[in-house]
Amino acid sequence: MGVELAVELRRLEEEGRTGVLHAADGAFHLADGAIVSADCGRTTGLDRLVIEAGVATAEDWQRARAGDPGRVLGRPRLETLALLSVFDAAYFLLASPAVPEFRPAPPHWLAPVCHIAPRALVHECARRGDPEWGPWSAELVDRAPVVPVRRVRRRRVVLTGGQAEVLAAADARRSIAEIGRELARTTYGCLMAVRDLTAAGLIEQPVATPPPVEPMRPEPEAVIPVAAGGSGRLPRRRVRRSEASVPVPDRLEPPDRDLLVRLRAALEELA
Repeated sequence: MGVELAVELRRLEEEGRTGVLHAADGAFHLADGAIVSADCGRTTGLDRLVIEAGVATAEDWQRARAGDPGRVLGRPRLETLALLSVFDAAYFLLASPAVPEFRPAPPHWLAPVCHIAPRALVHECARRGDPEWGPWSAELVDRAPVVPVRRVRRRRVVLTGGQAEVLAAADARRSIAEIGRELARTTYGCLMAVRDLTAAGLIEQPVATPPPVEPMRPEPEAVIPVAAGGSGRLPRRRVRRSEASVPVPDRLEPPDRDLLVRLRAALEELA
């Protein structure tokens, strides 16, 4: 758990601050020290949960975000879905080592229906367990596709309704976060379902997609000042044959096996 983020939330709670605490790929919205909303790029947005549940229409939600939440605030189940959204986003944000940044701002429009004490939020996220537990760590929810096994070895497997939905949505392309948005479910709930399905032998072990490698930029050519009419580039130096020749062995020696093992272990830790 990100200790610095948890400490900052407690500080803002004690000072009764109102504003937005940015962290990693999301943010916490606070009003008088209480958390009233949270969003994360890896979790299903509250708008998706609310619209799919039939609590509000897309037009009502857009009107609420524009400053007219009257039609949405009084709807049943809005508070429950808002709480689920906050705990879902917090589980992944608190696992990030990013440095938080607080900015004062007016209260979020969800403040009348959602109030969570930061200490209760941190306690609940800790109770849910280590985000890095098992093969499906929290950092893989948007990086690894969920791949169902081709052949089930067990004759009889009992699944819950949520596990069956997640398994049916697994198409070897979508990640856990994408499945959560498709099903309008929390990312944490889908993560737990995928962990259980993997333990049951119905989902393959995750293979994380490596981050894109930025191309190397060419170094600028060295230029020296010259008199008018010169080229402005360094003159080429003629290389002698003895300088250019490099001894090449007839055959390469076999690699150090222990070194390869250590390198492979290091890469697996970084993956």
